[in-house]
Amino acid sequence: MSLMMFFFVPAVVFLALVAPVWLILHYWTQSRLNRGLSAEERQQLENALALATRLEQRITTLETILDIQQPDWRRYDENRNHRAS
Repeated sequence: MSLMMFFFVPAVVFLALVAPVWLILHYWTQSRLNRGLSAEERQQLENALALATRLEQRITTLETILDIQQPDWRRYDENRNHRAS
């Protein structure tokens, strides 16, 4: 009977004290991870999107200028890319 008590008491202590705390902390951590973006992360994402939009506008402007000043620049670029591959 002492062998049974040797395994029974630690099992009860584990199930009564450790397991509930472990489960609570596990699911609390999971919910924090799945919550989404923080305000700071959302602001960084919006800033990156605004920067990408500005860069896209600049590229469009530069391509327009190149189309006016050097009309065959796109053909030159395509030929250069075909030679590289």
